[in-house]
Amino acid sequence: MRYALYFTPPRDHALTRAASSWLGRDAFSGLTLPHAERTGLALGELAYFTAVPRRYGFHATLKAPFELAEGWSEADLVEAVEMFARDAFPVRIDRVMVAPLGGFFAIVPEEPNPALNDLACQVVAIFDRLRAPLSEVEFSRRDPDKLSTSQLRNLQNWGYPYVFDEFRFHMTLTGHVEAPDRPRMKAALDRHFQPVLAEPLDIDHLAIFIERERGAPFEVHTLFPISASGKRRIA
Repeated sequence: MRYALYFTPPRDHALTRAASSWLGRDAFSGLTLPHAERTGLALGELAYFTAVPRRYGFHATLKAPFELAEGWSEADLVEAVEMFARDAFPVRIDRVMVAPLGGFFAIVPEEPNPALNDLACQVVAIFDRLRAPLSEVEFSRRDPDKLSTSQLRNLQNWGYPYVFDEFRFHMTLTGHVEAPDRPRMKAALDRHFQPVLAEPLDIDHLAIFIERERGAPFEVHTLFPISASGKRRIA
C-alpha cells in the first residue's frame, strides 16, 4: 500500500468533472468514465494520451507516493493530515492555464505563486517522518543518473526529486506527446478546459490518495478542507 498527499478539488467541482471526463476516470469513485467527445481527437487517441495520468487520477502532487514508515499506521496518517489541513491556510491561484511541461501537458498557474510553493514545502517536510525510506528499486526507478545535483539531493533526502526549489505546481492531463502532435493536443485541451479555467482556483483541500497495490490505480481515500478559519489567509 502506498499513499500520496495531493491537491484535488472536490468531486463536484467543475474542474474535477472536466478533468475526469478528459481522463476517462473518476478518482473519487474509482470508476471508468466515457472519454470526452468533441475534443477534436479520436477517442482512441485520447485514451492513449491519457493512460498515465488516468492511473494517478486528477491531482497536483504535494507529497509524492510513499509507503508508511515502521511504527506508523493509516489512522496516524489520516489524523496528521486532518490536523494539518485544519490549521493550514488556503491559497488562491488567480489564473490557471493549460501549458506544456517538457513533453506533457498540465494545468499550471499563469504566474509564480510563492504562497503555493510554501504550502507544498510544508507538506513535504512535515509529513516526511511518516515516509518509509526508498528501496533501491524505487530509487532506481527515478533514473538518478539523469537528475540534476539538486534533484538527486531531493530524491535522497525527501524521496522525490521535484520538491522545494524544484517544485512546480501542475495538474497533469497527458502523458508524453510527440512534437508533431502537440498543436492538435493543445487545441483539444483548450477546447475542453477553456470553459472551466476562467475562475480563480482555490487550493483549499488536501487529499490522501491510495495505491492499494503496486501499479493499481490511485483513488481518493479522504479529502480534507484546508480551513484555517479566522486566521490570515496566505496571499
